[in-house]
Amino acid sequence: MSGYDLIVIGAGPGGCATAITAASSGAKVLLLERGRFPRHKVCGEFVSAESLQLLERLLKTEDHKLISSAPRIARGRIFADRTEISTEIRPAAASITRFDLDAALWKSCLEHGVDARANSPVKAVEGAGPFRITTENEAVAAQSVVNATGRWSNLTAMAGHTQANGERRIGVKAHFHETSPAASVDLYFFEGGYCGVQPIGEQNGSGVVNACAMVSARCATTISDVLQLHPVLKERSRHWRPLTQAVTTSPLVFHAPAPLAAGMLQVGDSATFVDPFIGDGISLALRSGVLAAECLVPFFSGNRSLPEARAEYAKYYRQRLSHVFRASSMLRGILGWPRMIRRPLLGLVQKAPSVTRRLVKMTR
Repeated sequence: MSGYDLIVIGAGPGGCATAITAASSGAKVLLLERGRFPRHKVCGEFVSAESLQLLERLLKTEDHKLISSAPRIARGRIFADRTEISTEIRPAAASITRFDLDAALWKSCLEHGVDARANSPVKAVEGAGPFRITTENEAVAAQSVVNATGRWSNLTAMAGHTQANGERRIGVKAHFHETSPAASVDLYFFEGGYCGVQPIGEQNGSGVVNACAMVSARCATTISDVLQLHPVLKERSRHWRPLTQAVTTSPLVFHAPAPLAAGMLQVGDSATFVDPFIGDGISLALRSGVLAAECLVPFFSGNRSLPEARAEYAKYYRQRLSHVFRASSMLRGILGWPRMIRRPLLGLVQKAPSVTRRLVKMTR
């Protein structure tokens, strides 16, 4: 069997961030992706300002145009219970499609010397360090493994699987043409879920928006159904023209972060799933991926044991990232309050912009 310092399973933002950071330190890295790349995925495509500098570090200089040319999102609007709440996003976020982001990160992996292989689903992971990874075509060995397969795979911690027996939530996304879309990320809350809309660029002289929703399956199962669930969104989307086929994912399950599982470090959604309305999913994936690699680098050089590297990752994950999940859980709970309680509260927030800014800051 051929041997690697690190095998990363899953080539989304978290997996690529891990692979690039580790390879930059001189580690021998294998990146395994079960499907073809890039591809459209259910994602809000909101890249917070906190992660833009990190993204610049991960991409080669010639690909920085992806960041510099991305539409800037400097305002957010919330539509709920016939109330519109508006807030500034400072510093401004960027809007980058997952298709373009994943393509750029995959390219960067190759340029940093990562052995990146698409169409390589992992069948089994054996050991706890060193590891034996079995794919459809071969078996490979590694001193360490990072799981970046997402929130729902045979490798992900069972916390998500065991909690998937409640209300079934689905994610659905598509791109649409819209004439002169507002330069804001707009969240439309309705019974059973919400839909986020933001501009992602232009095509053939027309604006293009991404519509991405999380919704209970009892309320809607298609993006067309979702667009009818809020009166303001229904009117806004009346003249939209579809640009892409809708993509879906299910189930969406919330649970406490699990940064470690079966001897593997878990990054991105593999550790846990954050509420999409927070707009920090891509940032959390990138940050957790870089953190995992940084904790492993001393192990690669023989200055730390693998158990010590795992423990350090779990510690720093909880210190630096877990507050985002606590804040999102709290906000999700407030939005789930009965309307007779929630509506007056939203009215107060509408009149107090400082409160809105404070809530946004809690999720960063």
